[in-house]
Amino acid sequence: METINDQQAKQRQYDELLPQLQALIEGEKEEMSVLANVCAVLKEQFGWFWVGFYLEREGELRLGPFQGPVACMHIAHGRGVCGAAFERRSTIVVPDVELFPGHIACSSLSRSEIVVPVMNGVGEPVGVLDIDSTALATFDDTDRVGLERVCALVSKTLYGMV
Repeated sequence: METINDQQAKQRQYDELLPQLQALIEGEKEEMSVLANVCAVLKEQFGWFWVGFYLEREGELRLGPFQGPVACMHIAHGRGVCGAAFERRSTIVVPDVELFPGHIACSSLSRSEIVVPVMNGVGEPVGVLDIDSTALATFDDTDRVGLERVCALVSKTLYGMV
C-alpha cells in the first residue's frame, strides 16, 4: 500500500504535469495529434503498461491513439470497463480486472485499470481515456482526480468544454 509520502509525490506529479500538458496542446484542434501526445506524456510520466483513447464512432468505441502493446479495436457501449465508463459518464477505477464483471482482456498482463470519460462541449461523452497497469491496485483517488483534470483539459482544448 502506498504511504502518505507516496500519495503526496503522486499528487505533485499531476500538479506539475497539468501546466506542461496545457502548454503542449493549447490551441491545437487536430484531435489525433492532441490525443497521441497526451498518451505519450502520460506513458512517459508514469510508466504505465497501456495508455490510450477509445473514441465513439458509429455507435461503438473504437481504438484511437495509444501507447503500449496492441489493443482491442472495437468495444460496444456498456461493455467492459471502457464501455461502462462511457455509458455511465463517470470514471471507473478497477483495482483487480479479474473481479470486474464483463472485463475485456485485451492483454492478459493487465491487472488493474482506470477509465475516464472524455466529454464534448455540451457534456456528452465522445470517448474514454483508458489506462492499464500490470500491478494490482495501481490506481486510486489521486489518479482519478488527476486524470479527470487531464481529460477536462483535453475536452476544453478539442471540444470547447469549459
